[in-house]
Amino acid sequence: MSTSTPNEQKLNVLMVGTGEYTTGYVGGKGADSDKSAGVVALTMFDLRRRNKVSRVGMVGVNGTKFPGIRNHMQKCIGDVYDDMDLRCDTYPSDESVDPKAYLTAIETYKRGDVAVIFTPDDTHYEIALACIQKGLHVMVTKPICQTLKEHLSLSAAAKQAGVLVGVEVHKRLDPFYADARDRAAGLGDFQYLYAYMSQPKHQLETFKAWAGKSSDISYYLNSHHVDWSEWTLEGIARPVRVTSTSSTGVAKNKGMDTEDSITLTVQWENLKTKNLGCAVYTSSWVAPKADVHSQQRFFYMGSTGEVTVDQAHRGCTVAVDNQSFASVNPLFMKYTPTNGKFSGQQSYGVRSFENFMDACSEVNAGRKSVGEYNDGSIASVDTTLKGTAILEAGRRSLDADGQPMDIVYGEDSEPTGIEPHVF
Repeated sequence: MSTSTPNEQKLNVLMVGTGEYTTGYVGGKGADSDKSAGVVALTMFDLRRRNKVSRVGMVGVNGTKFPGIRNHMQKCIGDVYDDMDLRCDTYPSDESVDPKAYLTAIETYKRGDVAVIFTPDDTHYEIALACIQKGLHVMVTKPICQTLKEHLSLSAAAKQAGVLVGVEVHKRLDPFYADARDRAAGLGDFQYLYAYMSQPKHQLETFKAWAGKSSDISYYLNSHHVDWSEWTLEGIARPVRVTSTSSTGVAKNKGMDTEDSITLTVQWENLKTKNLGCAVYTSSWVAPKADVHSQQRFFYMGSTGEVTVDQAHRGCTVAVDNQSFASVNPLFMKYTPTNGKFSGQQSYGVRSFENFMDACSEVNAGRKSVGEYNDGSIASVDTTLKGTAILEAGRRSLDADGQPMDIVYGEDSEPTGIEPHVF
């Protein structure tokens, strides 16, 4: 494992958002998922243990949650792993509720520090823009924002500020997905893809504060395989039309006005031949509880070959008294300690953050420019526009009763707008 040199400037990190992926704490208790110990905070504390991070902060909306969060992190991190320093500046105060607390928090950070944003989808743009304007490098969970207009605005702001802005898409670091991407490059024209991703219906309780109000299951889950497609098909094909359909019933019976599943049918155009390909992305949050928290799989077909990946089943199962039988994926997060210490550094859930943090250190030290990370090594704000266009077009198609939406391109071959398709 790599560590910083003694003279290397350590990074200060502000975690924006206090929920499941950051802390594993939801609804006053540990999340009923495969991430009950969280991912972001655990990773940042471990990076501090390995001398890459100095100050760690966390900002949410409801400060009264912080005593519970601290107790939860002590139980799931401090009491489990040796040598973990859990000191963390928190905003707002433990007695306060402040939706704009992130503005106070970022004022305590300086240019070159890092913000990691895991908040409801509709808040990403406003928070990311404020952090960029402060001179912070920014990593945002997928989707980086909900509209192409917002995405283009963040790209322009990042250029003006000279900071690195990326999307947290850990699937790019999954060795199965990365290998499938590399194989796809040699399979000729893109022909067809079917991708499915789900979570159990009890997750609706986890996300009830925003489900159907400010975002949907497509932005939340389809974003994974949409990003894999954009990354894989860079220089091969581009999305040109999106049509969306849905299923309903389960969420509405729980009092949530949102879709149970959303399917995006995306027409792709191969750049060299102009031949067409079709991708179907389906996401759901009403699946039954099973041996995995999230079903994740895809089938990719090119003109000369095909690849199938079942991300959920890696051939590793665990059975423990008084617990459900489980197919586990330590490639994503290895929570089991080794000799008392956290040993998940090679997990792609951790590497996604560490790679970004290392990139920020390289930029701060002047060894690399921000633009050099548009090479695909980081899911940068400049190289993820097509994914945002697909997700927005899908939402707009659904709101227009399934009307197809065309993605409009500019002279630089990047999306510039979305228009209803005219037959």
